[in-house]
Amino acid sequence: MDNLLVAKNVSKSFGDFKALNNITIEVPRGSVFGLLGPNGAGKTTLLRIINQILMPDTGFIFLDGNPLQPDDIKHIGYLPEERGLYKSMKVGEQVLYLAQLKGLSKQLAKERLKYWFDRLEIGDWWNKKIQELSKGMAQKIQFVVTVVHQPKLLIFDEPFSGFDPINANLIKDEILNLRDEGATIIFSTHRMESVEEMCDHIALIHESNKILDGKLIDIKRAYKSNTFEIGLIPNNSENINENLAERFEVFPTSFKSINDELQYKIKIPENGSANELISYLTTQGQLTRFVEVIPSANDIFIDTVQNN
Repeated sequence: MDNLLVAKNVSKSFGDFKALNNITIEVPRGSVFGLLGPNGAGKTTLLRIINQILMPDTGFIFLDGNPLQPDDIKHIGYLPEERGLYKSMKVGEQVLYLAQLKGLSKQLAKERLKYWFDRLEIGDWWNKKIQELSKGMAQKIQFVVTVVHQPKLLIFDEPFSGFDPINANLIKDEILNLRDEGATIIFSTHRMESVEEMCDHIALIHESNKILDGKLIDIKRAYKSNTFEIGLIPNNSENINENLAERFEVFPTSFKSINDELQYKIKIPENGSANELISYLTTQGQLTRFVEVIPSANDIFIDTVQNN
């Protein structure tokens, strides 16, 4: 696999506190990589090491196959969870200044900024001060500053903080567009629905240790349990519960439906098949719902952390 970024055996301590313990991750080129974990797990420490804000005690960071160098900062765009705009400066002056710090000429910076301000429909904010903007409005400005120099690696730490659902969806779409245009993205969030929508790969850090990583679809396959959500209008409702319990593991469940049916969650044996379950259920009544229960990113997150 072609990896843009590799963190290899990275450890970091602050006094007696171990923030990262021998962490290795591989971020495939052109992907959205979800860096997940509870508060205090070590995610932000790792992101700061990648951005050379902190240095690891042990281990190495490789970008494009080479050890990370100070000059590589021009290839990285970082949107930290703690925002860093100057509140009393005008928006236009500030973004132009920050774009030039990232290596753009003044003319190129103006062209790129105009593109993004037009795209996000924020052109009339140019002469406003940051302190005049809402948190979500300031977030859009910070997003533009992060992406304006077209870095090959983009790092977003809780990028949807402060956004209403409409603007969160707008920024989500822009992040996916950037990936489709060739950017590689590390994405850290507590919003598991965003992980489902955006991430190709994930790594889960808990108490300074990596406890899970891989392709999200492969992890979902590993966590599924041959369980199905069933809606059934029985031919004979008197014995249906007993009949099902004799053959399968049956659990209570509830889902929204326009039908007046019995609702079950049924787990089939390892040597069983979905076709066998369907065949049996159709002899017992009218099957109105048959959906395999695929574990969500949120389910996997909670289960893995609790088991560790």
